[in-house]
Amino acid sequence: MPVPTREMADEAQQGLDWREEYGRGGTEVGVARARDISNRRNLSMETVARMKSYFARHEVDKEAEGFYQGQDGFPSAGRIAWQLWGGDAGQSWANRVLEQE
Repeated sequence: MPVPTREMADEAQQGLDWREEYGRGGTEVGVARARDISNRRNLSMETVARMKSYFARHEVDKEAEGFYQGQDGFPSAGRIAWQLWGGDAGQSWANRVLEQE
């Protein structure tokens, strides 16, 4: 079973920290995923596939105001949720792991 990278773990922890600070972003599933990623727990291939699906569905969130630093409302709820799943590092990793399968 694949192990999340240190970069993914840092991204997920940032999401947890922001969620606590701002009181928004993500679901309970996202929070559970962030805990697994930030603790670098082995993830099942089913979970990796779910991650890929999440990122594909939420790619559009990057177009919303507040997704990027310097924009009003940063970090947006969508950005926080994205971080919970491991951020851009998580997206790249999930795609790479599934391609190697």
